[in-house]
Amino acid sequence: QVQLVESGGGLVQAGGSLRLSCAASGSIFSINAMGWYRQAPGKQRELVAAITSVGSTNYADSVKGRFTITRDNAKNTVYLQMNSLNPEDTAVYSCAARIATTEHEEYDYWGQGTQVTVSS
Repeated sequence: QVQLVESGGGLVQAGGSLRLSCAASGSIFSINAMGWYRQAPGKQRELVAAITSVGSTNYADSVKGRFTITRDNAKNTVYLQMNSLNPEDTAVYSCAARIATTEHEEYDYWGQGTQVTVSS
């Protein structure tokens, strides 16, 4: 059993910052890619940022230069530092991770989501 638990969402004014965390726990052999997705009301879910096990990152164009994804492999945790937030960033943010539970088995896991609301 593997769980991803997010924290750090909330309400912030435009121009402000938030830091999201997502910790993986359970029967983990290794963690490969980790990422953050978001879904705003009436819109499709989109990839915000992703990071590989060796630290390579990629970002959605809309967040480049404002958001930073990092991970702490010792803590099985991925972070998303969000700066210069604007109302268009309002969404439910979910973390995802590709986790190997054994040497030969790998699955995608999702967190429950955390609401980020940016007021103008």
